[in-house]
Amino acid sequence: MAERIKIGIVTVSDRASAGVYEDISGAAINSTLQQYLTSPWTACYRLVADERDQIEAALCQLVDDEGCCLVVTTGGTGPAKRDVTPEATAAVCDRMMPGFGELMRAESLKYVATAILSRQTAGLRHQALIINLPGKPSAIRQCLDAVFPAVPYCIDLLEGPYLECDGDVITVFRPGK
Repeated sequence: MAERIKIGIVTVSDRASAGVYEDISGAAINSTLQQYLTSPWTACYRLVADERDQIEAALCQLVDDEGCCLVVTTGGTGPAKRDVTPEATAAVCDRMMPGFGELMRAESLKYVATAILSRQTAGLRHQALIINLPGKPSAIRQCLDAVFPAVPYCIDLLEGPYLECDGDVITVFRPGK
């Protein structure tokens, strides 16, 4: 039997990590991926404070130790002083994928003028794709709907596992398909 695909979900939030409120953003990512993916997969979840060292450690552990082919973060992408998720992501990535952030901001601008304040990004660490999403659950879905069509092919190009998706929920791009 094939090993289940591992996908990391990281919520970056001082208050959620301190137990002040429930992490609904991480749950929104999990729910969206459950709807998209038909391949068997397991979520590897982390909840960390807005601390660069904690974010970097979580990303490295999920890719290097857990073997996640995809890591999706939520939170810490704004302009506030403690919003350091993009910096932590860039610090642990071998190469950045700026098109993801560009598309997410363009999509978010359809809903809120403040989307230009968001610093979502994406990058590659070894054979994994790391994507930074905003913290609001509705924005998470909007951004994932925009960029996820390219995610399975990106994972293919990284020689990762083949991600199969429900075509009634999300249409992914693969050449020749």
